[in-house]
Amino acid sequence: MNTFGHLLRLTSFGESHGPAIGGVLDGMPAGLRIDLDAVQAELDRRRPGSGAAGTSARRESDTLTVLSGLLDGLTTGAPIAFTIANTDARSSDYDAMRHVMRPGHADAAYMLKYGGIRDHRGGGRASARLTAVVVAAGAIARQFIATAGIAVSARATEIGGATSPAAMELLMKQARACGDTLGGIVECTATGVPAGLGEPLFGKLQAMLAAAMMSINAAKGFDYGDGFAAARMRGSESIDTPQALDSALRSTTNHAGGILGGISIGADITMRVAFKPIATMMRTLPAIADDGTTCTLIPHGRHDVCAVPRAVPVVEAMACLTLGDALLLARASTL
Repeated sequence: MNTFGHLLRLTSFGESHGPAIGGVLDGMPAGLRIDLDAVQAELDRRRPGSGAAGTSARRESDTLTVLSGLLDGLTTGAPIAFTIANTDARSSDYDAMRHVMRPGHADAAYMLKYGGIRDHRGGGRASARLTAVVVAAGAIARQFIATAGIAVSARATEIGGATSPAAMELLMKQARACGDTLGGIVECTATGVPAGLGEPLFGKLQAMLAAAMMSINAAKGFDYGDGFAAARMRGSESIDTPQALDSALRSTTNHAGGILGGISIGADITMRVAFKPIATMMRTLPAIADDGTTCTLIPHGRHDVCAVPRAVPVVEAMACLTLGDALLLARASTL
């Protein structure tokens, strides 16, 4: 399953320590002008080496190279193929992990699934390095959904239990100093979403969004609207009182998070994604070797302390891709 989407489809390729990663975005309508500088700006938000408190020291330019699908800045309707070179991979950092599986990572799962074959260099296909492909494709999809008036934005709302930016940064510095890592939450809002997106029964919009968000590395939870808080409410507290019905359902509150019956109602769509602490910590860890013996591992390399800061543009990208796909599906279902 290296392809995401129904009518707007992204296929990704490459590994963390290969020569390049890339993608093919198919299904984009023809005639859309694409601002590649804006796409590069989104990649710059996600790229490592920014110097922020919780991010990896790996320095990648993440320069986008478009191979097909654009002519004079316009989409042609052909697949948009692109690559992003890996220029600062240090595979030697992972020599000690050639025969040792890191706890909390996908190493053991890949070994069990693929008959003992895995790429130990930074996790290969399981690496968060591949989220750069998602961000590039999502930045193109963002420009498509903007033609329908849809805008997407996300922010970090919690890291390690802290909710203020200053406290988040302090916790990340402290965690790095003691070789530990942190989890957190990204909140995302889509505005201007027209009513009618979502395909019942098994293509509900929230299900599409949940599948998208839960495909992101280190994601452990998803909710929308009141989410899990609704389980502690009474019905009288959780319903939205309707005010008007024109091209959208208007109400003074938005407990539903912009979706009813799996279909968008024209209100803002609000969602949250929970990320676990990064599994690689700069301290001695219990591990298992590929021959089944137990051992200890002292990780090396350059790693994030927390996924959340760099996950913000990834969450936005997955939302843009999902909403772009849902928009095309909705247009295909009506005359």
